[in-house]
This record gives sequence, C-alpha cells and structure tokens, in this order.
Amino acid sequence: MSHPVYSRVKKRSIAIDGRRTSISLEDEFWHRLRAIAYMARLDISMVVSVVNAKRGRVGLSSALRQFVLACHPQLASPQPEPQG
Repeated sequence: MSHPVYSRVKKRSIAIDGRRTSISLEDEFWHRLRAIAYMARLDISMVVSVVNAKRGRVGLSSALRQFVLACHPQLASPQPEPQG
C-alpha cells in the first residue's frame, strides 16, 4: 500500500453569511472543497454556509471533511493496489 502525501492542518479565514470565521483543513480537503464549489458553480463561502446550516452539533471543520468524503466516496476507503 502506498501512502499519500501528508499535509498539516491550516487555518483559513472565510465569511459565512457575512460573518468571518476560520476553518482548519488539510490542503487536500481544501482543494477538494474548492473543486466541489467550482463544479457546482458556487462560491466556496456558499458551500461552507450550506454545510454549516446542516451540521448540527458537529464542528464545522469536521463537517466539511465529512462533506468532502460524501462527495468523493472513493476517498473514504483505501483502494486496493493493482496486482501484477
């Protein structure tokens, strides 16, 4: 099994419904979240706002990671390496 390139958690500032807040995400989650917003033709703040409204008692950064995994289910579990 090969290992991914690991990255540190980075704090990023973002506006949600006109209020500034920070989220802590690894680069890979941030890039995928931006790609999801791009594909949906939405501003990333709008995507974060939707997740924020539906997250309940879960932390925003954790909810965003789960959202990214739900949008990209192949990321949720390791893929077997080809035999050969």
